[in-house]
Amino acid sequence: MLADGTLFEGEAIGAEVPAGVTEGEAVFNTVLSGYQEVVTDPSYAGQVIVFTATHIGNYGVSSEDDESPRPACRGVVVRDLSEQPSNWRATDALEHFLVVHGVPGITGVDTRRLTRHLRDAGAMPCAFGTAGEQEVTEAARRAVPTDGRDLVSEVTTGAPVTRGTGPWRVVAYDFGIKETMVRRLAAFATVTVVPATTPAEQVLELEPHGVFLSNGPGDPAALPGPTAEVAALLEAGEVPVFGICLGHQLLATALGGTTFKLPFGHHGGNHPVKNLRTGRVEITSQNHNYAVVADSVPAADVTHVNLNDGVVEGLACRDVPAFSVQYHPEAAPGPHDARYLFDEFVRAMERSARGAA
Repeated sequence: MLADGTLFEGEAIGAEVPAGVTEGEAVFNTVLSGYQEVVTDPSYAGQVIVFTATHIGNYGVSSEDDESPRPACRGVVVRDLSEQPSNWRATDALEHFLVVHGVPGITGVDTRRLTRHLRDAGAMPCAFGTAGEQEVTEAARRAVPTDGRDLVSEVTTGAPVTRGTGPWRVVAYDFGIKETMVRRLAAFATVTVVPATTPAEQVLELEPHGVFLSNGPGDPAALPGPTAEVAALLEAGEVPVFGICLGHQLLATALGGTTFKLPFGHHGGNHPVKNLRTGRVEITSQNHNYAVVADSVPAADVTHVNLNDGVVEGLACRDVPAFSVQYHPEAAPGPHDARYLFDEFVRAMERSARGAA
């Protein structure tokens, strides 16, 4: 049941909900594969994921594809859940995976109709479950969107964690960081992943060559604390800063920019983005409900734009070594067109190191 009263029927899958109903903000994702990476992406905290691909679960799941230790989403909605996965890498079936991790779901739903409705009416709160229709309806009316909510505190790490043995030292703020991001950074650096509330002063005490701002869930306007710490890092101007997704939005906000909520967000693996510096078009993986207001960041140049709707997809600061993108260059799932951005981060650290010397 959507908050506007639109009803869909299906069969319960996944974990049982103690109260018989779960709620969250309904959003649709258009990826054709990579459902496990989507479900375990911390950016979906507080949301119910509607998969537009018809068959979900057909190649099972593997622990190698987890983007976090446990899913943060509130539930999944699919058209047809495969009961017999077939893939040499599979170690489990998707439904059992959902049960183990406490994620409820519903199958047999007309996801094409649901997606078209969300596309026209926008992402909105919803509820589903095995309780009576009246109970589910009331739950949908009570459900709240992600607007103004700090969801980062639900998914950030509780203590610093170090990964990798590369020659560069990188401190990564965990606003809901994906495992693939950590792997990409650990390929060239010793990465210290720190909680979202870590003061900028403590970050700089670790003497990093660069600071990474991760992806994460929810409304950037609800995160004044992390925004202030990003602003402090930029004011210090000691090390390069690279932001992705929520990190991009926080960087823009720290520079005085503003953000807004998209009607139904960008959730998929096939968004065309133009690099304004090279003229090349990249096919990108995206997962966000909020975006930076164009021309709201006077201290930075727009480097990338979305060719579907013109949304700002990249920024580069003029006065400090900081840049960011709205999309996911690490992919998982999605194309690898934008992985060069991690190389740009390395080059920025090299320039900074030469300047310090």
